[in-house]
Amino acid sequence: MAGTEAVGHERGRDWLSTTLRDLRRRAGLSGMDAAGQAGLSQPRISRIETGRFVPTEAEIRSLCRLYQAPADVRRELLQVVDDLRSETAAARVVLQRGAWRLQQRLGRIEAASARLRAYQPAVVLGLLQTADYARAVFADGGDITGEALDQAVAERAARAAVLDSDRDFTLIMAEGALRWQAGGPRLMAAQLDHIAEVTHRANVRIGVIPWIRPVQVFPLHGFHIYDQRAAIVSTRTATAFITDPRDVSDYEKLFAELEALASFDDDARRVISRIAGDYRDLA
Repeated sequence: MAGTEAVGHERGRDWLSTTLRDLRRRAGLSGMDAAGQAGLSQPRISRIETGRFVPTEAEIRSLCRLYQAPADVRRELLQVVDDLRSETAAARVVLQRGAWRLQQRLGRIEAASARLRAYQPAVVLGLLQTADYARAVFADGGDITGEALDQAVAERAARAAVLDSDRDFTLIMAEGALRWQAGGPRLMAAQLDHIAEVTHRANVRIGVIPWIRPVQVFPLHGFHIYDQRAAIVSTRTATAFITDPRDVSDYEKLFAELEALASFDDDARRVISRIAGDYRDLA
């Protein structure tokens, strides 16, 4: 992001919160001063700066005027808020616009976040997919073909670059997601080898919930959580962008339950290795 040169990224804080806080401080204003001059409450300024609330476009414009933010930073702040807007995007609309556009939007949200948590019960999480696996997923149903398919795969692969950043990731999958054989055993063995490699990154925790583990929680779909500000839920027919703090909190509680069930580090690698071995036997 261009604006990060003007207002540096701070580990553990998302870009939106860090940028607005740094702009306020550079303007020599306290939270109370900023709230009064922008016509907002001090608690609202605090919630925005701590990542608990998505500001509106009008609030971003008002704060940028007050802080005398550079034009490029203002544009990026408005883009982040637009990407995080609460909505339900129907799958048919996503396809009409190009699935690669949604991948770009998700990539921008990931780049603007400091902490990313995700769970998937049925497929490998997007950030961990190999190009061959992603192609098999996007080709499902035959709705995406040709150049549109190539673009979608390329944008999903580009998103994975965020794993090389200083952001913190906790990515959990059910064992069933790794055993859902996409494209054949050789493809799956390579996919699992890739996941095993990523488990060694210091900023990425990959968890697997083994099928032998008894559970008392039953998530019906996958979801992603970005800091404490937003959750994204995808189904076959739609993708929902959720920013209501109460709803996001519900997903955080659910994720904590799933995290307690998952195996990590060496335990996760053993599960992954066992499944990869099963695919190699099939191949």
